[in-house]
Amino acid sequence: MRNWSGFLSRVPPAWALKTGGRSVPVHGASEEGPLMSASLVVWAVLLHSGFTSYLASGGTSWRHCTDLRPLDILLEVVPTSGVRSGIRMLQVQGARGFQFSASARHALSFPASQIFLYCDLFPEEFSIIITLRILSIPPKKNEYIFTVMKEESNTVLVGLRYSLNKLHFLFWSRELSNGWQTQVTFQGISLTDNQWHTLVLAVSGQFFSLTVDCSIPIDVVVDTPFPASLAVKGSRFYVGSRRRRKGLFTGLLRQLVLLPGSDATSRMCTNMNYKLAVLSIPPVLQDLPGKPASNEVLKYPYEADMKVTLGSRPPCTKNEKAQFWFNASRKGLYLCDGSAWVAMLEVKERLDYVEEYQNLMTNSETMGIEIFVIPKVGVFAATANRYTPPGSAIYKWIDGKFLFYQNIPTYQAQSWRYFTIGKKIFLAVANFEQNERGQEFSVIYKWSHRTEKFFPYQRIATHSARDWEAFDIEGEAFLAVANHREGDNHNINSVIYWWNTRTGLFEANQTILTSGAYDWEFFTVGPYSFLVVANTFNGTSTKIDSHIYIWLDGSFQLFQSILTFGAADWEVFCIGDRIFLTVANSHSYDSGTVVPNNYYAINSSIYELNITAQMFVKFQDLLTYSALDWEFFSVGEDYFLVVANSFDGFTFSVNSIIYRWQGYEGFVAVHRLPTFGCRDWEAFHTTAGSYLIYSSAKEPLSKVLKLKTV
Repeated sequence: MRNWSGFLSRVPPAWALKTGGRSVPVHGASEEGPLMSASLVVWAVLLHSGFTSYLASGGTSWRHCTDLRPLDILLEVVPTSGVRSGIRMLQVQGARGFQFSASARHALSFPASQIFLYCDLFPEEFSIIITLRILSIPPKKNEYIFTVMKEESNTVLVGLRYSLNKLHFLFWSRELSNGWQTQVTFQGISLTDNQWHTLVLAVSGQFFSLTVDCSIPIDVVVDTPFPASLAVKGSRFYVGSRRRRKGLFTGLLRQLVLLPGSDATSRMCTNMNYKLAVLSIPPVLQDLPGKPASNEVLKYPYEADMKVTLGSRPPCTKNEKAQFWFNASRKGLYLCDGSAWVAMLEVKERLDYVEEYQNLMTNSETMGIEIFVIPKVGVFAATANRYTPPGSAIYKWIDGKFLFYQNIPTYQAQSWRYFTIGKKIFLAVANFEQNERGQEFSVIYKWSHRTEKFFPYQRIATHSARDWEAFDIEGEAFLAVANHREGDNHNINSVIYWWNTRTGLFEANQTILTSGAYDWEFFTVGPYSFLVVANTFNGTSTKIDSHIYIWLDGSFQLFQSILTFGAADWEVFCIGDRIFLTVANSHSYDSGTVVPNNYYAINSSIYELNITAQMFVKFQDLLTYSALDWEFFSVGEDYFLVVANSFDGFTFSVNSIIYRWQGYEGFVAVHRLPTFGCRDWEAFHTTAGSYLIYSSAKEPLSKVLKLKTV
């Protein structure tokens, strides 16, 4: 499972319209539930497109009190140097922002007339763009991002504040007797995760739309519209407060922009760095720190939230993001990006050659291998073996080699999948055949911390299962099984299971019709979750579509179909901001045509995500020989793909190929590895180096290869 930042600048063609806050009930929908069903998708899209065009028109009743350009509110209160008492400029996670103290709350204000040059009315339609970083906030506490207040009273004319998991937009309406403050609340907004987030709030009449990090907008419709003529004469903008010490903004603020007469969402969501999307920020936050000449000081002094760890490799999670680790043995300095250590300074490592390291004798032919690490226990390899008895085995990396650790009864096992749910550790096997009682089950095993062994936990009925895929969506755990066939019928349902936290078991959540399903691959792009299936055979032909599904409104829906030829595996990987999807095509066969002499020699294809087209497009074809698996790995700054070539039409003794990424040239073959009936590749790392292991479906022998570097 992979996760990369950035994705589509527009929402896919079918999506659910979320609601939050004080919304007006829509006919046929409950107040608390979604505002639209599948039959109202077109209405939702038209609502957004109409909303955007209406905003862009500048409205009908509001006179242009200022130019229709981005109004940088931060720029109005922060000096050019960024230096002022009560203001700290901090650089965190590669981006700068301002932190304010209570002593500066009066200084961080300016009269509304400073930006509303031609009249004293607040725009009727507008967008507010905010980029901020919030560490935490106590329950029941509110902090103000900005307010517009009358100088002679405590009335908030316009304001934006947040509390735990909520964002509140406030405005004053004089259309009601004696005036009234309306609060529009967006619920389920998680900002207190110590990460940068960019918010776009678009306002037009009764319609309020909030987009967080270019994800699916949250729309709210209220009874009281934003006033067409909100007078701001004699009022002031306050940044980070409502003029009082209480409610002071304690996080980091990087961007605060008012854009009159336009919905800014389309302008913000045009690049991959959606959490730090920029419309307008003060120059002092834009300039990267340069090396001062001679005895000069930095042009813009700032502080950095930085920590350097020494010793062995520490964990790299979201909690350690933007922290440094110095590896003395390799003379390298590494930066945690939230999931992996990225080399900043090191002796560059390059792959020189591959050498045979260990012959691992297995119980029988091995259909798949799963490498996993159990914290504080070690590195393991689970082999999916053909015959029962003796079943399949688990090996542990001890003193630089894999040694037998545990045997598990399986029935022509095809693959293993390791996953965790909270502190629970699981290992699921895909069984292809029935057990001694004629029952066809695949089994989930659970790790015992007491015995340090796996034990049976849950049996699930499957049909010639080929693969399991484990993934999380919005905090929920799922398992997807690839059911290959039932009897002679290959066109059957594969099933997605959902983890029931109350019962502690997996339950069927959704079925998807597949054709000889061989593999599932889950990945995320920005806020969107995808699942792609490798369809192998429909009963008459291997020339069939494999499908990519997107998670929308609580289920997977078809996103794109790609023609494949006996697809056996999908591999998703990222190089920089580019996202790729490669398929292993194993077999070109059609019962209605004359079979070619060598229909195992066939192109496998690499596809790249095209942001503009919102689809994967073919990037490169590579000639393969009954390819059954791809594995992506890196060495130093180089990226590689290795293919499992299994059969060329004459022999199972076929070279499997390592390809290196060479930019404009794509992937180029650099190493040819002799293999016999190669079925699966896995890459892994230990303190002693980097390795590849491959399994053979034609002999009870797997091989560990060491990557030798220079």
